[in-house]
Amino acid sequence: MLRHVSMLSRDTPPQIWLIGGTTEGLELAELIAQQSLRCTVSVTTDVARYPYPCSPLLQICIRQFNYTTLTQFLTVQNVAVILDASHPHAAEISTLAIQVAQDFQIPYLRVERPTITEMACGVQEVQNVAAVLTPEYLLGQRVLLTLGAKALNQFQPWQSRSTLFARILPSETALQAAMAAGFAQKRLIALRPPISMELEMALWRQWNVERVVTKASGQPGGEGVKRQVAEALGIPLVVIQRPQLAYPQQTGDLRVAIAFCQQTLQNLSRKG
Repeated sequence: MLRHVSMLSRDTPPQIWLIGGTTEGLELAELIAQQSLRCTVSVTTDVARYPYPCSPLLQICIRQFNYTTLTQFLTVQNVAVILDASHPHAAEISTLAIQVAQDFQIPYLRVERPTITEMACGVQEVQNVAAVLTPEYLLGQRVLLTLGAKALNQFQPWQSRSTLFARILPSETALQAAMAAGFAQKRLIALRPPISMELEMALWRQWNVERVVTKASGQPGGEGVKRQVAEALGIPLVVIQRPQLAYPQQTGDLRVAIAFCQQTLQNLSRKG
């Protein structure tokens, strides 16, 4: 078993690795900066880095990791604690972070946003995107997809059998992925959450959609607003459930997350 101590560098003070790109990630970065803690925040797009606060103790890096590059990153940055505030559907990075945390005995905490449990009329929950790729949901229908650009390629075979629209993040990467999946620009809109109920409703009406497919992303991701709009307009809403991951420990309280980081760094300082 690899040991965490083997990764610690004497040249760089121990710090937090915050997996960001979400509302919670931004709020945590602000709290971390207020507490004068050293932290590196990782995001996956250039656009995602701009909202983060400026602080001499806060670094923002744009990276996508595999096991090898992540272990190198943790070594160079001297990461002593992992705070996972990634999107609820970003299973790949969470799984990787959990694995590395276990292998190198780095304390890990998942910051998980609350799920929405209230059921609304016309809302159906399914396990994954594959469950939606059927004639029942798509054939001959006008369908709005709010799943993120990475998922759109799975719908490419349906472009000729249905009228598909997609909402994506305002980035060149997202636009290229959507167009590669067969989406014409007139069937795309680039918006960053949160989106008001009025704008959500206007968009559904403008495109005259008959069904909307989204992810179980909680209130920060606009899931609650979509449920309300679906009920108000009588439009079926299909919600892709969150991946079921075995998080070693998790919290929905940002104060608990900050205290976890402080305690971990203090314990390490005492040992040093």
